[in-house]
Amino acid sequence: MSIRPTIRITDTTPTIEGAGVKIQRAFGFKDTTEFDPFLLFDDFRNDHPSNYRAGFPWHPHRGIETITYVLAGSVDHRDSLGNHGNLNAGDVQWMTAGGGILHQEMPQGDELGRMHGFQLWANLPATLKMTAPRYQDVPSRDIPEIIDDDGTRVRIVCGDFWGKTGPIEGVSSDPRYLDVRVPPGHRKRLPVNRERHAFAYVFAGTGSFRDASTPRTVQTEPAGPPENLHAHLIGNRSLVLFDAGDEVVVQAGENGISFLLVSGKPLEEPVAWLGPIVMNTQKELTQAYRELRNGNFIKSQ
Repeated sequence: MSIRPTIRITDTTPTIEGAGVKIQRAFGFKDTTEFDPFLLFDDFRNDHPSNYRAGFPWHPHRGIETITYVLAGSVDHRDSLGNHGNLNAGDVQWMTAGGGILHQEMPQGDELGRMHGFQLWANLPATLKMTAPRYQDVPSRDIPEIIDDDGTRVRIVCGDFWGKTGPIEGVSSDPRYLDVRVPPGHRKRLPVNRERHAFAYVFAGTGSFRDASTPRTVQTEPAGPPENLHAHLIGNRSLVLFDAGDEVVVQAGENGISFLLVSGKPLEEPVAWLGPIVMNTQKELTQAYRELRNGNFIKSQ
């Protein structure tokens, strides 16, 4: 087994989306080849209702899938197909926009005013760009969780891991989406399919991932044997992009570490992208926006 070294570790960028929602963007709207098949990752955790209550009013999507994972608070969603639901703490929604959908997402905080969650965009291959839209809404109770002997907890949103399978099905890029919590001071080896691109996003605690390849002006800590002395301690809102290998090695800091570990099979297709619509060619993109203006964006289902 070979350990995946890190290509780089970056911090999020403050961004405003929707009707004025303040979010933190880990990646997106630039060259995302290294993340293929994933296009964008947003962290919409916020403890101040004025920063998120305006929400994400009606907007279109085509050619992608959006994955929303809620940690605290709730998100009310509606779409042009007549679907309506509410995502609560621990729930996941995997929306396949396919050939076109209009929807809105309106966040509501919990009793403490917290609205915590993440949204990931996954690209669809050319053969499925115009597929029929669909939702997979998964309540928290249906997401399997594994607790290892050392206390490490892993929730499996999508894909196979340690003998369990997540509830999301029929996703073209064969992704794996894990919520990992490693106890203080523990080191964990986590297998990742060599053929997939992979990244981790830290959202609580601190820790280090082996073999950081670029220096960072952050605190370092010994992470075990001498070869790991240059691992870097990172924390909340850190994005780790991994190189090729069979497994990821993480060393939890004194408060433990919580992170999402996401991997997927690269599509290796051209990307034509403007706002919430992602196609393969500029011609297709122009046509999508023409249909949006002309009122025939939504196809009969």
